[in-house]
Amino acid sequence: MAMLKIKKGDTVRVIAGKDKDKDGKVLAVNAKKMTVIVEGVNMITKHEKPSMANQQGGIVTREAPISISNVMYLQKGKPTRVGFRFENDKKVRYAKKTGETIG
Repeated sequence: MAMLKIKKGDTVRVIAGKDKDKDGKVLAVNAKKMTVIVEGVNMITKHEKPSMANQQGGIVTREAPISISNVMYLQKGKPTRVGFRFENDKKVRYAKKTGETIG
């Protein structure tokens, strides 16, 4: 399995689909399905039964997964591609546009 360039907590911009040009924070990454869940993007409505966690039940809105190929890493408000390189015998991610290491 390839190493993913987007990780949980990254800020990304959607580059394709109905939510194009929206920014958000990555809440979850599914490496097997190559999808991410981005805060406030690809919202769906879901009917939920009453449960112990949600006593009321009803219709709730939540984020749905979006393909990892449809998001781009944001650095200083600008979208950039992400690459890997070795620094001091450690593999790190870096922004290809600026060359800066991503922490």
